[in-house]
Amino acid sequence: MQLTEQIGMVLLVFALLGGLLWFSKRRGLAAFSIGGRGGSGRRLEVLERVSLTPQHAVHLVRVSNRTVLIATAPSSCTLLEGPVALESTPASSSISRDLLRSSQ
Repeated sequence: MQLTEQIGMVLLVFALLGGLLWFSKRRGLAAFSIGGRGGSGRRLEVLERVSLTPQHAVHLVRVSNRTVLIATAPSSCTLLEGPVALESTPASSSISRDLLRSSQ
């Protein structure tokens, strides 16, 4: 093989790998962090979701380092509580007690 054919084949392989990476990222099959931030770089995470009716739900969401409680409906989204303390603190125990009282 000539040198130009070898270089062409290497460039073709890199182009195919780049296309596969682009396709995987676009479909959500892969997440890559390139740059100064380490880790996945995700700042929004759904911790839990509870369906109340087929159209209504309550979501516990972490945004950066805060956790918020959000209610969703077909035509609205309401912040119920934010930020929510998840550790065993007096604030979280009072929220737990209020939730237990309302469920009885």
